[in-house]
Amino acid sequence: MQSPILHSETKKDPLVITKQSFNAQVQQRKRPIMTLVNNARRKLTVFASALTLGLSAALASTPAAAQDTVTWKVQSHWPGSSSSYTDSLGRIKRVLEERTDGRLKLQLYEAGALFKAKDTFNAVSRGILEMGTISPSYAQDKVSLAGIASGLPFAFRNVWEAAYFHQNMGFEQMLRDEAAEHGVYWATDKVYPTEMVVKEPIENWDDFTSLKIRSSGALQTFLTEAGAAASYIPGSELYSALDSGIVDGAHWGAAQGAYSMGLYEVAKYHVQPALNIAGTDVIIVSQKALDKLPEDMQDIVKDALNEQFWIRTNEYQYKERITLAKAIEEQGVQLNVLPDEVQDKLVATAQAMWDEEGKRSENAKKALDMLKGYLADLGYL
Repeated sequence: MQSPILHSETKKDPLVITKQSFNAQVQQRKRPIMTLVNNARRKLTVFASALTLGLSAALASTPAAAQDTVTWKVQSHWPGSSSSYTDSLGRIKRVLEERTDGRLKLQLYEAGALFKAKDTFNAVSRGILEMGTISPSYAQDKVSLAGIASGLPFAFRNVWEAAYFHQNMGFEQMLRDEAAEHGVYWATDKVYPTEMVVKEPIENWDDFTSLKIRSSGALQTFLTEAGAAASYIPGSELYSALDSGIVDGAHWGAAQGAYSMGLYEVAKYHVQPALNIAGTDVIIVSQKALDKLPEDMQDIVKDALNEQFWIRTNEYQYKERITLAKAIEEQGVQLNVLPDEVQDKLVATAQAMWDEEGKRSENAKKALDMLKGYLADLGYL
């Protein structure tokens, strides 16, 4: 017996469809739907591709620096008014930011803003600060060479001699090795003379021994041994100490330091010769912070600091000459060249205390022997 559908098909009944025609109609109706789905799928694929390309282009056009920027806090031992705050610290900030394409930024703080000047080495050593500037004398309890680095009095007579000792004879590397034991990368900012300013001229030995002088480090010890009353006063308090008579004289670098700090307003006599010529300013970097940088940025930091030594040493000498001339012309400053009697006694005192620095460690003895041999070669000993 035939099925009703087949029977109806045989009679060509328009109300009854065959299985084949039913399937054909279903397929015919599905085509528009599939077409819509396929079209939608193609559009989504195109949109996704465009989105991917657009995102890739956006990432390519965005500097990598924006994604990898590192900011270091930098505590200075210089007040903002000091010439070196701008000339040394301002320069290294600019150079590092330029050469890293903005990936490394320095946030500067002047003396005392975050820590006391003498606490900066410890803060950098512990990684609390990424960078700082100090006088070597502030690290004497950690670095046995710090006293020699601060400048043995009346050792060098010219700036180039001190620069050669640091960079060509290996003293800088000796300092760096000692500081590294405390997690600190050491880089001398510059070598330059340290010269006093006083309120009254020094005309004889009695004048010298009656002085109350602001000092620090090895020079403070030396001036005290020589008979003056030397004491440490932070840079931020120095002007008022001179103005009020707490001290009669001070050293803050040489002419540039005195001029930028306003010391010539209250102390009109600039004393020569230099008490010492040394690497009296140092830039210190946390080794932890340095190690976290990409290798190329580490190299940029080290190269910039090495370059800084030579640029700032030479620049400082140029600016010393023109600054002192300006102070003499505009502020009535007078040169006070120490009498031979005073110089001879100071040299004798200085040489007697050099050996004390050599007793601080085997490393210090090695550095001192190297220094004495060098000075002998120069004809000074």
